[in-house]
Amino acid sequence: MQITNMLMTIDDYARTQPDIPVYDVLGEIHTYAELKHDSDELASYIDSLSIPSKSVVMVFGGQQYEMLATFIGLSKSGHAYIPVDVNSANDRILDILKISQPSLIIAIDSLPLKMDQIPVMKLTDLHNCFKSNSEYVMTHPVTGNDNYYIIFTSGTTGLPKGVQISHNNLLSFTNWMINSETFQIPARAKMLAQPAYSFDLSVMYWAPTLAIGGTLYALPKQVTENFKTLFSVLPELPIDVWTSTPSFADMAMLSEDFNEINLPRLQCFYFDGEELTVNTAKKLHERFPKAKIINAYGPTEATVALSAVEITPTLIDQNERLPIGYPKPDSPTFIIDDNGEELPVGEMGEIVVTGPGVSKGYINNPEKTEQAFFMFHNQSAYHTGDLGYFDSLGVLHYGGRLDFQIKFNGFRIELEEVSQVLNTSKYVAAAVAVPRYNKQHKVQNLLAFIKLRPEIHEQFENDLLLTKAIKNDIKQNMMPYMMPSRFLYRDELPLTPNGKIDIKSLISEVNKQ
Repeated sequence: MQITNMLMTIDDYARTQPDIPVYDVLGEIHTYAELKHDSDELASYIDSLSIPSKSVVMVFGGQQYEMLATFIGLSKSGHAYIPVDVNSANDRILDILKISQPSLIIAIDSLPLKMDQIPVMKLTDLHNCFKSNSEYVMTHPVTGNDNYYIIFTSGTTGLPKGVQISHNNLLSFTNWMINSETFQIPARAKMLAQPAYSFDLSVMYWAPTLAIGGTLYALPKQVTENFKTLFSVLPELPIDVWTSTPSFADMAMLSEDFNEINLPRLQCFYFDGEELTVNTAKKLHERFPKAKIINAYGPTEATVALSAVEITPTLIDQNERLPIGYPKPDSPTFIIDDNGEELPVGEMGEIVVTGPGVSKGYINNPEKTEQAFFMFHNQSAYHTGDLGYFDSLGVLHYGGRLDFQIKFNGFRIELEEVSQVLNTSKYVAAAVAVPRYNKQHKVQNLLAFIKLRPEIHEQFENDLLLTKAIKNDIKQNMMPYMMPSRFLYRDELPLTPNGKIDIKSLISEVNKQ
């Protein structure tokens, strides 16, 4: 099955399976026929506005059905959309508006800022629009190299960057997923829709699901933020594919009820967005022994993912760090040195991806685009900023971030590796390692920021005894030179807009002069 036009594919399902649910939000069901009708009405309305052709539109909201209908309606009318999550900080929203200069804002949730310069379409306006009944014909949809969506990176240092993803980029990714022997998506899949639409991991659930006529089961933020509610809702979802970061799966596994008995339909786990650890994969395999665990890797700039591999029990047993997969067939991937020369098998260097999944660059930011995107072997290419190597079987292995490697007391240390070992402790819920620099910009010491598991603090008289217990818990897996010298305990660790621990903000915090 090869998709050549995302919008026509979705509309075709409205004709061939009109009553099949496309979106289910805690029992609130919307069908393919409804999705076509609503997106058509919005497209018709957008066409009637005097906004520039092909201009970008910001869409503000959470996991509501109206988000999906709006995305498709905008695409039908030839406009790329910028998804902005309802939980975004005001400064971030202002940065996105300043950089992208949208012609319109569609606010599914109420905007926390007053807009004077840009027209705003509210949820009531959208619902009124859906009540219309016009016969819409797509004459100028997003197609080819047109921008389909623009996702802004977290931008923890400096301004965020808006990654432009074209219709062609999207097709490259979607066709790989639905035809790959690795993913093996079930027919008419029922897929979890949990990651925010402002996080490109969301494309891993909505794009293949819509391409094959499946159903999305949305988990709103108010559910995921309340453990009791989350643990009661999860067993009720008839999903057969789970897509999330490994961290969200770890959260789900805090409930003993998250297992094969209570979710018997669950066949596949798709992970991307952060590193999948051996510990998480092992626990998940014990809970769901028959399910496939797929580890995918890729930056937003390469359209969600560029490689994937099934994590088998053998791989779990044989590796300290799990592989990140075989590259997409249409996206040759290389390991290069500091001089831009290709490195042989087994040697660590920067991962560079080429091919039709590579973005055209950052919106309205030619300087950053020129730094990150280039031509390699006559194809569009992107500097991932990630270290990695290929093994003799052609499998890609991750070696951490170029900018998260430090040199300390003569040893080269990877911060992510230290964090990974810290997280194996039975006392730790989440942890991250952070360097403190001296005035000569050399690493003075290594700190550990720790969020404890519930009720752990009460078990120890003081932090000194607690730190000793954690160090004893992990000493078999951590070289002495990697052990942080100070452990700092926090009730919560700062997160990026995509829900990852914000290591850059912690580095900034401990190095304020």
